[in-house]
Amino acid sequence: MSRLSRPPLAAVAAAVLVLAGCTTPFGAKTGPREPAGAGKPGAAPNWRDCPETAKDLVGRTPPNMRFECATIAVPRDWQPGATGGASGSGTAPATGATAPGPAGTFEISLVRIRSTKQHDRIGSLLINPGGPGGSGVDTAVYLSFGTAFGGLPDAVTQRFDIVGFDPRGVKRSSPVKCLSDAELDANFGYEPDPEPGAEFDGLVALDKKIGAACGAKYPDQLGLFSTEQAARDIDAIRSAVGDQKLTYLGYSYGTLLGATYAQLFPRNVRAMVLDGAVDPKQDAVAGSESQAKGFEKAFDNFGRWCARTPAKCPIAPDARAAVTDVLNKARVSPVRGSGGREATAGWIFYAIVSSLYTESGWEQLAGAVEQLEGGNPTGVFKLADQYAERDPNGHYSNQFDANLAVNCADQRERPSPEQARELQTKWRAKYPLFGPPLAVGLLSCTYWPGKPDPYPTGKAVGAPPILVVGTTGDPATPYEQTQRLADMLGVGTVLTWEGEGHTAYPQTVCIADAVDAYLVDLTVPPAGKRCPGR
Repeated sequence: MSRLSRPPLAAVAAAVLVLAGCTTPFGAKTGPREPAGAGKPGAAPNWRDCPETAKDLVGRTPPNMRFECATIAVPRDWQPGATGGASGSGTAPATGATAPGPAGTFEISLVRIRSTKQHDRIGSLLINPGGPGGSGVDTAVYLSFGTAFGGLPDAVTQRFDIVGFDPRGVKRSSPVKCLSDAELDANFGYEPDPEPGAEFDGLVALDKKIGAACGAKYPDQLGLFSTEQAARDIDAIRSAVGDQKLTYLGYSYGTLLGATYAQLFPRNVRAMVLDGAVDPKQDAVAGSESQAKGFEKAFDNFGRWCARTPAKCPIAPDARAAVTDVLNKARVSPVRGSGGREATAGWIFYAIVSSLYTESGWEQLAGAVEQLEGGNPTGVFKLADQYAERDPNGHYSNQFDANLAVNCADQRERPSPEQARELQTKWRAKYPLFGPPLAVGLLSCTYWPGKPDPYPTGKAVGAPPILVVGTTGDPATPYEQTQRLADMLGVGTVLTWEGEGHTAYPQTVCIADAVDAYLVDLTVPPAGKRCPGR
């Protein structure tokens, strides 16, 4: 949903934090303090104890869990000489395809979490939370706290090592960072539905500035942050942790990453859960319209909830009218918060987006809008900053730098300003709240200097059954994409959750039991299995 690119699609970590009653201390130390196992591609990782990884994220470690950290080196380019980087051919080259040493490698940060009650170990469960730009190290930590806090069931944590990784360019793994805090503030605070003329031209100028800054800092590397390159890194991780075959849990964008791996290395897959499916065959325009439709539907569901439960929704009975009103007022006279920060229409818009990733965010949104009507923007900033990974001091993580780098490396075609303007008008009529921002968001990659390296979109020939999980009320990866991904892979089985929010596992007993049985025993749910929302 960011104007920089498609939205970061990971909600798992945020959901677990909400359930755990914790907050992430931005800027905290995480991961290895020094490279461990880095060097030549293919070198075995040197694991070290790292309980501080959990303590720095959530203030404590979960009981009966041991944390180990390491880094491995991977080639920056797995297929040097191919156009745009990797070829998309579906063949697996030998590890170490580029010159060894720091100039030719990226470092990939790993965390391995092992239960002291582990028995009958199956192997490792590799986690990716989505984004692109989400930290798998952080998410593995959150999920290790168990079902009482929205984490993984004992049935899984007692049979697998839980392994999280930050993909190339993300957080601890040779992070790409080329956007200043001021540029990110300008991006998120900008008018979400800019008028033709100076307002629209200002957005174009901001996109050009961002592209130029990233191109200047990474002149020959931007194409190397693609999904296919990251999928090849996953096979290096599989080898590094000693697994003959991969067991994988990918959320949201992580479904695209997992699907790419399954095409490249189908015979290296043991089991794969893809939750919150991305349709790899849709282009940027189709993907953005799908999300506009999905978020509009989710907002309508929020509005109906408000009307049904006015005691919990102070902006009832007409939530859409209340939200539209505060957006329009912000365009004329934005409310000022502490330090003079203004709650512009852009910040309000991202607060809305943030709240729709989980049903538990609905009450937060209603309260934030009521506060804003009373002249207090605190709730709006809290929701928006949670989405943007902006800390109280105005500093950002590199989530959106990585998000932009990966999405633009993947994108085959880049719409022009004229196309974006046309779609902005067309989608405003169909999706009044979310259509225009997603239309102008298509400009994120228009002025990006890196070469494209699109991922493959074929069948995973030779792979075992892959479980594709979809949520009927998912705003970010609408349910319609679930069957499309399963059909594309040719070995996909769909599991449906009739619930709200982004991603499903392990939200309910029905979903958790089905996924656990698949991960542990390779028992595939019956075709057409559906789980109720509660």
